Amino acid sequence: MASFVRLSPSPPSLCRSASRLSPPRIAPFKSGVGVRGVLLRIQCLQQDQKGADDVNAETSSSSSSSSASSSSVSAYRWSAGLGGLGLIETAYLSYLKLTQSDAFCPIGGQTCGDILNSDYAVVYGIPLPLIGMLAYGTVAILSLQLAVNIFPFKINENDGRFVLLGCTTAMASASAYFLYILSAKFTGVSCPYCLLSAFLSFSLFFTIIKDFGFQEIQKEVVLQLLLAVLVVFALNTSYSSLEPANKSMAKIEMKPFTTEITTESSPFALALAKHLHSIGAKMYGAFWCSHCVEQKQMFGREAAKLLDYVECFPDGYRTGIKIAKACSDVKIEGFPTWVINGQVLSGEQSFEELAQLSGFSPEEVNKSMDS
Repeated sequence: MASFVRLSPSPPSLCRSASRLSPPRIAPFKSGVGVRGVLLRIQCLQQDQKGADDVNAETSSSSSSSSASSSSVSAYRWSAGLGGLGLIETAYLSYLKLTQSDAFCPIGGQTCGDILNSDYAVVYGIPLPLIGMLAYGTVAILSLQLAVNIFPFKINENDGRFVLLGCTTAMASASAYFLYILSAKFTGVSCPYCLLSAFLSFSLFFTIIKDFGFQEIQKEVVLQLLLAVLVVFALNTSYSSLEPANKSMAKIEMKPFTTEITTESSPFALALAKHLHSIGAKMYGAFWCSHCVEQKQMFGREAAKLLDYVECFPDGYRTGIKIAKACSDVKIEGFPTWVINGQVLSGEQSFEELAQLSGFSPEEVNKSMDS
């Protein structure tokens, strides 16, 4: 009788451990049983391979999920930082608006304050900076919560992401509309705060869009377009009753004029003026600036003529006119402005402060009188 060699199969649950611990046991068997033993052994090997494939798939999926999660956290941190910058800017502008204070304009002139005090800085009776502060604050707080995965009011991460997408879409739409207003209604007027806010809004929008991804954002594009249309419609309705340009700004137009200096110059004022002229000190001002006139009156008629005075609006002042390049290069913050030995002083200065900064000695008064 013919005999065959068969592989003794292990129980299915012990296939992997049995194959690693010991070689298969060999025993004789009849032909009718051999095929079944081989098939059982092959099935065991297939189960081992399938288990290994499942482990590899789980590892790959976990790695991909971890990478996507890390990318989202990074995007949320960026949006939180940008939202924080916007919150600081709009809080400063809100303070100026509520206290009716003048805005510091980095490029000089009064255009920043003119726009902040215009009718376009109010939407349905609410100061626009306050609305911006609320929007930036919401984005900053929500982004921080998404970054640490902690949410109030029992909302989940998915809801938080869609709220953030809606906020940034509305902000970008509003910024685009305000850029149109700035170019169409305030021709020639510069507004660094407006441009900074627009930059932050668009940066937030594209940061969140990138986090969603092209495939996912395609599903929400209709809602985004609808939200953008609603924002523009609301703003346009609020401004529909306004004139093409702000009336208060349209009336600002002054031709250059000269104010006569009536006071007499003291020996000290004359000597100090000569010294300031000799070291290249300059006084920057505007013909309509009362503080500039008072500074010249302090020096007196004769000494004021010796000062190196730079007029920042030699062709007069009107809405949209730019400050003279010599003044913008110095980054004028107010009038008058002194530049002495490379140092910039804003506002009226006393004789003592000018003498100390310029290195003026009282002994030069006697020299000036002798000459």
